[in-house]
Formats: sequence, structure tokens, C-alpha cells
Amino acid sequence: MTAAAPTRVPAAAASTGRRRPPRPARIVLHLFLGAVAVGWLFPILWAVLTSLRSYEYTAANGYVSLGGWTLDNYVTAWRTAEFGKHFLNSVYITVPAVLLTLFLASCVAFVIARFSWKLNIVLLGLFTAANLLPQQALLIPLFRLFTEVPLPLFMSDSELLYDSYWGLILVNVAFQCGFCVFVLSNYMKALPHELYEAAMVDGASVWRQYWQVTMPLCRPALAALATLEVTWIYNEFFWATVLMRTGDKFPVTSSLNNLRGEFFTDNNLVSAGSVLVAIPTLVIFFLLQKQFVRGLTLGASKG
Repeated sequence: MTAAAPTRVPAAAASTGRRRPPRPARIVLHLFLGAVAVGWLFPILWAVLTSLRSYEYTAANGYVSLGGWTLDNYVTAWRTAEFGKHFLNSVYITVPAVLLTLFLASCVAFVIARFSWKLNIVLLGLFTAANLLPQQALLIPLFRLFTEVPLPLFMSDSELLYDSYWGLILVNVAFQCGFCVFVLSNYMKALPHELYEAAMVDGASVWRQYWQVTMPLCRPALAALATLEVTWIYNEFFWATVLMRTGDKFPVTSSLNNLRGEFFTDNNLVSAGSVLVAIPTLVIFFLLQKQFVRGLTLGASKG
């Protein structure tokens, strides 16, 4: 007896069911994505182009023209706005605010993810709802609070929270904690419960479970959040102009106002200053890009 010849499975049937879209649809998709990318990058590219041209040339030929190339706008913007000093002010505000935000948010997220009690959902909703409230709605009560509450002596760079670095730090921490709690709590809930059971068998306290078990496993999520928080807090403009009056204490974003005149504004100069202000956030994003993508994609696929 001869063995039956194996049947051949058509290539189309052997496929996993994933079919590439027809070529016209793929072309349309690529054109759409390219248009979205150009539209997203256009303001940045236009600011860079404007910053590299002299005001005299654009005044004579219009902004929709090419020529008048110069780097003087960057030199003038750096000196006029005193960016060197204000960059340091942004560091004094951003670094403590990011560290405090991540620490406090991780503590709250650990409690929500680790312990089961009736107010878990209420607590998470309370922190998350803070992000839904417009910051401008709290302008008057916060301003009055900051002008009346004194600072402790060990953290006093002024007598009150108003016009102090700590005032801006606390405001940023308060408004950023909700988002970080939401992200970290969901991330911590995905950690195996057996890790905590083993830690409890070894006699680990709750603090050790948080600091030595949970936090090392949350490094990708913390790196992704740190990238976002540095960008958001560094670029914060509203509260600095409301809660500070001393020009020498302004962060670098608020110091852009120094480039505006009372009756005249050189848009080329302002564009150069905006590009200089944006450089640190771009550098931080590219340095932490791998950690940022890894932290956002963990748990997106099974296996």
C-alpha cells in the first residue's frame, strides 16, 4: 500500500488571517500620517525658521520669504531674558517637584494596589478628579492662601508661600499627583501577589515591601512618568506668573515676557527665546526615550 500524498494547503489559507490592506488604502494611510506629522511639526519648524532671520528682513519682505539669515537673535534673547539665571530657577523648581510627585504618588498607589479596603476606589477617584478641575478655577483661593500662609524657617526663601520656590513646587505637586497615582496604581496591581506573600514570610515590613519589592519593579513606569513630569512642570507658565512677583525668581518659561516690549514685540527674537527654552525638554526626552517607550508599552501585550 502506498501512503496517501499529503494535501497542500493554499498559501492564503495558511496565513494567520492578517491581510495587508490594499495598496491604495496603504498609500492613503501613509499620506494621512505624513500630513498629521507635518501639521504637528509645522509650528516648531516655523519658530526655528523665524528665529534664524533678522527682523529688518522680515519687516521688508514678510515672514513668508527666505533670507536674512542670522544667529544674533539667539545671542540677544539669551542676554535680554537672562536665561542663564532663569534656567537655574527652573531646575530649583522642577527637580524637587518631580521627586516629590513621584514619591508621594508611589506611596498612594502602593496603598491602593496593595491593600483592599472600602475606600480604595474613592481614594483613587479623589486623586484622579483633581486633574479634571481647571486650574484657573482655583486661582483666587490659592492666591489668598499663599499670601497668608508662612513658610517654615528651614525652607524659607521668603516669609510666605507667595513669591517662593516652594510655593510653585507645592502647586505642581498637588496638580500632578493625581495622574501619577492613576498610572502607578494600575501598574502595581499587575505585579504578582506572590511577591508580597514571600516578603511577608521573610518578615518584611510594609515599608520594605514598598521600597525593596515594589519600587525596583516600577522603574520603567517611574522613568516614563519622570519624563512626562519634567516636561510638564518645566513648561508650566500659569502659576509662576500668578504666584511670583520677583523677576529674578521666575522660571525660564516666564522669563520669555522679558523679550516683549511695551509697544512693540520682535517675533523673531521671541521665537529664538522659545527655541532656547524648548531645548532642555527635547534633550531629556531623547535621553530617556527608551525608558519612556518601555514604561508606556509594558503590559500592552501578553506573553
